[in-house]
Amino acid sequence: MSQGDDMRLRHYVLVMLFGLLALAGWLWLTMLSPYTYDRPAHLPEIEAGEHAVFVYGTLRFAPVRWVVMGRAGETETAVLEGFRRERLDLVEAPDERVLGELVVVDADELERLDRYERLGIRYQRVPMRLADGRMAWVYRRLDEAARPAEVNASD
Repeated sequence: MSQGDDMRLRHYVLVMLFGLLALAGWLWLTMLSPYTYDRPAHLPEIEAGEHAVFVYGTLRFAPVRWVVMGRAGETETAVLEGFRRERLDLVEAPDERVLGELVVVDADELERLDRYERLGIRYQRVPMRLADGRMAWVYRRLDEAARPAEVNASD
């Protein structure tokens, strides 16, 4: 290997390391940092115990759940009938269904999921009945009218 090839390899490795560090910093800041989300005061406290959550977007992927919650958690396939996925939300559609995953979390993990979804700012968490009859929390986008004014101005 020539000296020029060695320098290019070192440069490539440094660029890759910087990119990975930048990505890790962004993930921490947006998903885990207490500095980028203040839970709105009007939201009720999270009850202790286990919570079933139906996920249908990025949280279906184990690596995302691991970064957000601190563990991937075990999931099982679940179906929400009467809805279809439309971009980042679910819309009512009587003859359709959304395939997702059901994950059971504790109160601390639910709080981390709320931070990730920006509960009360971008999403609301509502109880919904799944196709098999079980109840689960589902994150739904807030209507423009229900979102805080400062959030609407920044979108």
